[in-house]
Amino acid sequence: MTRGGQDKDQDEPERRCIVTGDVQPKSGLIRFALSPEGMVIPDLAAKLPGRGMWVTADRDVLAKAAKGAFSRSAKKPVTVPDGLPDIVEAAMARRVVDLISLARKAGYAVAGFEKVKGWLADGKAKVLFQASDGSDRGKGKLWTPTGGRWFGCLTSNELGQAFGRDYVIHAALAAGGLGARVVEEAAKLNGLRKVDGGASAGKETKSA
Repeated sequence: MTRGGQDKDQDEPERRCIVTGDVQPKSGLIRFALSPEGMVIPDLAAKLPGRGMWVTADRDVLAKAAKGAFSRSAKKPVTVPDGLPDIVEAAMARRVVDLISLARKAGYAVAGFEKVKGWLADGKAKVLFQASDGSDRGKGKLWTPTGGRWFGCLTSNELGQAFGRDYVIHAALAAGGLGARVVEEAAKLNGLRKVDGGASAGKETKSA
């Protein structure tokens, strides 16, 4: 398991974190690029041109990177935006919300306690999202999908945005579609928000 919350896959391309020196799959790191003016730019899609600088998807590691690791990696002075961890966190949260919204439009995601419970009971749900600011009592009535994942890295307002509502406490994603991408990006957001990304996240895992 990487520090970003990803299960290590030996077949996946690997990169070295410029802070920790650890080599791990790209899915557990965030890529940064340099603008022509020497400004450090988060490249969440890992598509910007030029040599990338990779940092473990962890808020503390990212804060350390902003204190000199980027310049050392680039081998020249660079400019790091103020509040870089906050900037990356906000952008990653937006990315996860947008991916869940796309999954919903494709029929791979539902929201609401009863619908999510139904998907869990039927074995259709593979990923469970529960709002970080939701009631622990209410969230404890649902369970992590067998062989699936649980995430508590989004607020009720952010989950609501993915479903066109003011707020959402419970949401589930089925296998297929954008599920794998959602899991990868949400795992990074877990690290940026210091959320426990364990299989059951403190709740008892039940059989569907």
